[in-house]
Amino acid sequence: MPELPEVEITARLIDGAIRGARVESALTPGINALKSYDPPLGAIEGHTITGVRRRGKLFMIDFDNDLTALIHLMSAGRLQLFDTRASLRDKTSRLLIRLDDGRELRLREFGTKQRAWVKLMRTDQVEDEGTVAALGPEAWPDPPDLTTLLDGSPRPLYAALRDQHVIAGIGRSWVDEILHTAMLSPFKRGSDLDPDEADSLREAIVARLGGAIAHYEDVVSLPIPDKLPMPLTVHRRNGEPCPRCGDRLEAVFYEDYVMCYCPTCQTDGKLMKDRRLSRLLK
Repeated sequence: MPELPEVEITARLIDGAIRGARVESALTPGINALKSYDPPLGAIEGHTITGVRRRGKLFMIDFDNDLTALIHLMSAGRLQLFDTRASLRDKTSRLLIRLDDGRELRLREFGTKQRAWVKLMRTDQVEDEGTVAALGPEAWPDPPDLTTLLDGSPRPLYAALRDQHVIAGIGRSWVDEILHTAMLSPFKRGSDLDPDEADSLREAIVARLGGAIAHYEDVVSLPIPDKLPMPLTVHRRNGEPCPRCGDRLEAVFYEDYVMCYCPTCQTDGKLMKDRRLSRLLK
């Protein structure tokens, strides 16, 4: 799933390209994509886009009639701008916002699950929408003090930092990078962080997410590719040398994802167990 850096650069680029553009029509080929009905999607037709922004991993497209389209990519969605219009037979299309200059803002979703969604609502109601209201504070550019945020949390850091209700924007890819930068075990519990570790973790969050966004500013332009060139040094690089110490990066495999870490830098040399079989051993 695209995470904070990928959503941030996408919002910046699309905002710069379509702010002030007029909507000709709006369609939802994805039968389950539209999760609201009042106001109807047609309410944005003939109106001007005033901005594209994000909250956590969510997109918000604002219009001049005080409406906002809230978009959740889920695990396989992409928001992209095209110079030409998609065929209505394109099975990846979930939302099409067609501009009067011939361009098209397109929510696409790959795979078969089709869970990405859009809601059109009054702009002043967006912060009260359930998904938005449940989000924790932003992970970037100014995350909160983590000693306070994670105080009393019994969960491992790799789980707590990916919980959008705790802190918004971090997912599986960047949590590996952040914990490696902070030299903290993925299985260390939030409640066990001392103040210095909490400070190091906060600094790592700012550095890694901010560094990724700066990287994208240099290498990504419109049209936004389906897959961004993520500057990852740890995630999914198990078996390769650690970029800090040269030890072999290891991984913990779960049923549907992998978590990578350096034993020397993060776990005092301890190798973590494969979790793919854990449900079978219960």
